[in-house]
Amino acid sequence: MNHLNDLAGKKAAYFTLGCKLNFAETSSLGESLKRAGVRTVEKGEVADICVINTCSVTEVADSKCRQAIHKMVRNHPGAFVVVTGCYAQLRPQEVAGIDGVDLVLGAEEKGQVLDYVAERIALKAEEREALMHDSHAVRTAQIRTFMPSCSCGDRTRYFLKVQDGCDYYCTYCTIPFARGRSRNGSIASMVAQAEEVARKGGKEIVITGVNIGDFGRTTGETFFDLVRALDAVEGIERYRISSIEPNLLTDEIIGYCARSRAFMPHFHIPLQSGSDNVLRLMRRKYDSRLFADKVEKIRELMPDAFIGVDVIVGTRGETGPFFADALRFMQQVDVSQYHVFSYSERRGTKALEIPHCVSPQEKHERSQQVLALSRRKLEAFYERFLGTVRPVLLEHGRRRGIRTGFTDNYIKVEVRSDLDNELVSVRLEGWNKDKTALVGTIV
Repeated sequence: MNHLNDLAGKKAAYFTLGCKLNFAETSSLGESLKRAGVRTVEKGEVADICVINTCSVTEVADSKCRQAIHKMVRNHPGAFVVVTGCYAQLRPQEVAGIDGVDLVLGAEEKGQVLDYVAERIALKAEEREALMHDSHAVRTAQIRTFMPSCSCGDRTRYFLKVQDGCDYYCTYCTIPFARGRSRNGSIASMVAQAEEVARKGGKEIVITGVNIGDFGRTTGETFFDLVRALDAVEGIERYRISSIEPNLLTDEIIGYCARSRAFMPHFHIPLQSGSDNVLRLMRRKYDSRLFADKVEKIRELMPDAFIGVDVIVGTRGETGPFFADALRFMQQVDVSQYHVFSYSERRGTKALEIPHCVSPQEKHERSQQVLALSRRKLEAFYERFLGTVRPVLLEHGRRRGIRTGFTDNYIKVEVRSDLDNELVSVRLEGWNKDKTALVGTIV
């Protein structure tokens, strides 16, 4: 029996937590429901279906997921509630026990959300519960499927998922358990999605995934091959690489981006720690010298490039001297901004076997030190370009007569304009009131 017809005319509400990858996947889930006749709920309406896409990178993330689920259940009484994402994959029984949850889908199942919802939405509550608990074994089996996703959200740029999963098994991380082994779609399929973005009028694409430098693991291709193929897509004027491991950011890729048509002078590279001792405890696949070499290569070929860096403070084994080493390295390396995360203990990870725990107070103090360093580096980077003219892609406006956008090298800019999704030349003139962006004038 075809249950898809039962979905026509229903209303759905969506809530996403976590990374850009999750937002891209939620967009794809929403598109699949839309094709079955399900429209997105409008403000003030009560949904028939709720989809919550969860994150589980920290204990705080788990808590936020539970709060979001409770809020959706409360705001949409009687709705069929679906929970998917990393928290659902790692803690399916815990999620299933939350009052009001009707369906829990792990990483292997989320791509079939339409089929699962259509099949089960008409069942009685006790029948749904039996099916949900019977399928837990499926969610903990090996994750093999690559779910293609591309989303726009409420901004101008699109997020193109090119890869999923990770084979690295760093000691602090649950991603391989939550998302499975590294896998990807083909270059041809990624080019086709980029061409579709161009047909829709999109000008900027962010290439996203869990470990995108590992692209090609399942298709025999390489990330460098993908970069070159995407660069040739007409109509896309900007690409940004969301995050790439330093050991996978080859000089070949850096060199190509420096001379490419559309790849921006913008890199996001996870460091995690500037201490080689801590990097070994984390089982990262590089040391601080390799990381510094990559930054130097970028600066040599793209002096104006924005380089964002992820750092974790307070990991198990990070003694005071190790943190001091890390901070010295972070002060010396020529990057633009640090994104700081406090270490969170995750069940099932090898990090729990490492002696020396850092107290919450020490984690906070270390985090504040790195954040202060990041603010100084970011302000210095922005101020380097005061008085210069840079290309800015204006985003859809939220305030009448004011638009925000980003330069090619990822400086946030505010200008007086009513233009949307337009590339313009802007003279950067000074800081805005709260020092979150530079103010500019279109020239």
